[in-house]
Amino acid sequence: MIKMKNLLFILLSVSIFNCYGFVSPVVCDSSFTSSNKLFFVAPKGDNYDGNGSRLSPWGSIEVAVSKVPDGATIIVKKGIYQGSIKLKRQFKNGVIIRSEFPYQARLRNNKRVLAIIGNSSHITIEGFDISHIDNSASPLVVHIDGGSSSKVNNITLRNNIIHDSYNNDLLKINNGAENIKIYCNMFYNQGDSDEHIDINSVRNITISDNVFFNDFISSHRKITGKSASFIVVKDSNAGEDNVIGSNNINIHRNILLNWQGSYGHGFILIGEDGKPYFEAKSVNVYNNLFLGNSKLTMRSPFSIKGAKDVSFFNNTITGDLPTSAYGMRVHREGENPINTNIHFYNNIWSDDTGTLGQGKDQSSNDFSDTLPFQLDTFTFENNLIYNGGASLPYSLVDKINPTGDTKLVVLNPVLPKNSQLIIPHWLSDKNQFFDGSYTIRGVFEKIVFLTGIPKNNKAVQSGYNPLYPKKDIVGQIRSQPYSLGAFQISNDTF
Repeated sequence: MIKMKNLLFILLSVSIFNCYGFVSPVVCDSSFTSSNKLFFVAPKGDNYDGNGSRLSPWGSIEVAVSKVPDGATIIVKKGIYQGSIKLKRQFKNGVIIRSEFPYQARLRNNKRVLAIIGNSSHITIEGFDISHIDNSASPLVVHIDGGSSSKVNNITLRNNIIHDSYNNDLLKINNGAENIKIYCNMFYNQGDSDEHIDINSVRNITISDNVFFNDFISSHRKITGKSASFIVVKDSNAGEDNVIGSNNINIHRNILLNWQGSYGHGFILIGEDGKPYFEAKSVNVYNNLFLGNSKLTMRSPFSIKGAKDVSFFNNTITGDLPTSAYGMRVHREGENPINTNIHFYNNIWSDDTGTLGQGKDQSSNDFSDTLPFQLDTFTFENNLIYNGGASLPYSLVDKINPTGDTKLVVLNPVLPKNSQLIIPHWLSDKNQFFDGSYTIRGVFEKIVFLTGIPKNNKAVQSGYNPLYPKKDIVGQIRSQPYSLGAFQISNDTF
């Protein structure tokens, strides 16, 4: 006989996968909204004689943005839009530029595909498939560039598939841009030596509810092992843009999986360029799901180089993730000042294979790389670390060790294995993802409920640390007893 708590879990999972019985509190598109200021763009539209109506659409997004009134919604019909799109306009009430059918308006170029530059504000880009064409491309797919004037602000990228840069980053946000929201998107396959998202010398950036992975083979590309982190937060240019150190950066409710990059990088890196100032300040990384489902070794899933006031909390890191340090690396690069005021709490690190932190060319497990002279003040408290029943690693030379957590939990959280994961790249000819989902949010929820929910609620429930986020990875309100990691377990569910 199936126990009631297991039956409830099965029913909950089925309702999630079939999109009924569960209403996601996270809204990933604006298609439910209406506007009396609707304008249209189509591949065969006319930029000269068109008027932006449904029957007489314009032919380019760039022209539409230059002509519509404030508060408008621009509907982009399905098809391929080839060439560079540069948006440069300030709005007060905002403009939404939305693919009429999600991911069926495809923006393509072999240079920068989409750029938001100059004096631009209150622009939302939603529902597009954005990519380079082939390996002859020049740098960048999407660029939000504040320029020397730093007047790009209040920009939102929502529910887009941004993939396959053959040169440099998938998305660069730099030069003093402010108040940027990147949520409910999918990112995969950046260029060699570069990132999915490069957050560089900016303020007030939110990266949430996205799915990050690499799957080069699906795009008929080689796994070169040269690509860098999925997300980097840094400042490369000192005060040239009136910003010193990227500031107030929130990275939460994201899924990161299927590492295919360089041995020297990892999922998220704070600081990078060895500058003599803090390259990042006031950075919060929480409610994220880091999945070990690749045999390729990374440096560490989370690293810091020259930053202060960084908090890493309520994240779940799970699976066989070959690394040099399964927990974190806190390091000084070049002229970096010593990292200070760094916090790790309420996280789950769980490798049920017993090889926690044992990557390529390593004969033993390792949790952190945190030499004493590279890390000043820090907190390491109220975490769960499980190593498949094997002993937890300890290092005399590292400042952070599992034994340093006075509230440490060593119980098995019983997280599902990641072997059933299907890498969900986009199938444009079928208008669906490889895992069978039709939306990015569908992909997101399926991965969380397949891999991110502990079955041992006694191991992960804790009332100790009051510093829990208000919501969990799928947007559920957290309540006591609070759960360690990204997902809040309800007593009614288990």
